[in-house]
Amino acid sequence: MKTFKDIRFFDSMGGNLKSITEFGNGFSLSVIAGQHAYCEPREASNDPDHFMAFEIAIFNDEGEFVTRDFLLGHDDDVKGWCTRADINTIMMLIQGRE
Repeated sequence: MKTFKDIRFFDSMGGNLKSITEFGNGFSLSVIAGQHAYCEPREASNDPDHFMAFEIAIFNDEGEFVTRDFLLGHDDDVKGWCTRADINTIMMLIQGRE
């Protein structure tokens, strides 16, 4: 089972961090942080340990947003201010889906 510790971040534009984790079941998870993301703090850093919360999005293998399909009651393509524990739960949900 993949967890937050398995996420590999890379630098994106403007000192922001980005990651895409693929799960092999047709879904992938984007986790980002930085000045323009719904994260805490909202500032540039290339160190994931600097952040307490992140912005996430879930995609299918066709590149379509499916975040709403996994997070009942959520009505947006992205979800902000997700803690590491939240992301671990979301990753478990994704990995449990066939």
